[in-house]
Amino acid sequence: MSTERLYSLRMRAAQGGAHEEGGLHISGGEKLGVEEEIETLVGRLLDKALHHSRGTADFINLVIERVDASNCSVLSPLTVSTYKVSDYRAGRQKAVTQLRELSVSETAIMNAFNILSSAQNIRGAILLDSQSGERLDTRGDRGVRVSRMDWDQEQYASWIRRHPQFDSPRIAEALALATKVVHAQGTVAELCWSDDPDYVTGYVASMTKGYCRITHLKEEGDLSGGRVFFVSPGTSISGYVEYLERSLVWIG
Repeated sequence: MSTERLYSLRMRAAQGGAHEEGGLHISGGEKLGVEEEIETLVGRLLDKALHHSRGTADFINLVIERVDASNCSVLSPLTVSTYKVSDYRAGRQKAVTQLRELSVSETAIMNAFNILSSAQNIRGAILLDSQSGERLDTRGDRGVRVSRMDWDQEQYASWIRRHPQFDSPRIAEALALATKVVHAQGTVAELCWSDDPDYVTGYVASMTKGYCRITHLKEEGDLSGGRVFFVSPGTSISGYVEYLERSLVWIG
């Protein structure tokens, strides 16, 4: 895709008022596209906000911003694997095992699961020190939002032809985000499961293991969820967050 006149589109939606006023987080979305694609991309983001399993949004914030395409990096998507488990207990044990193998401490793992199991209104990621388990960001329920990444559509079409079993907008979005996150200097791993009540699959992502889908990380109907990034001790958090929020990344 040509990166001339590139635009970043970012959406967040809530029910019961704006997030800052205590509204329940419904959904968010990230897109990159050229000027001719903006109308189509806006439509997709609005559809996501207005037709979501967590409810119908009555607050939608949409930002469209022209960005400097000359600073755009291109990253290959992480390899994808799927672990089928019988229930969320088995799924969480699988995630714990993977995180241990990535040298994340028991304390950090426990803290991450406690956060995600109780979180129902966090709209960004939580940053945890991979050894001490200490929270490294100071964003509260806002968390850190990973922005300005998307698939190159020609490359995505090619990828789907090779991996038709993963042809899903949900997987495409999550894989793009995880790919950007694990390439951040300081990332050890990501643990994520959706706060959508009807979607129970989650994942552990890392540079060495790739994007590892686990078919059950919570019970159906559960509104809890979110994402935790395990970060190496001594990482510059300001630089880490700057990369996640501001750097431009094409996946392809």
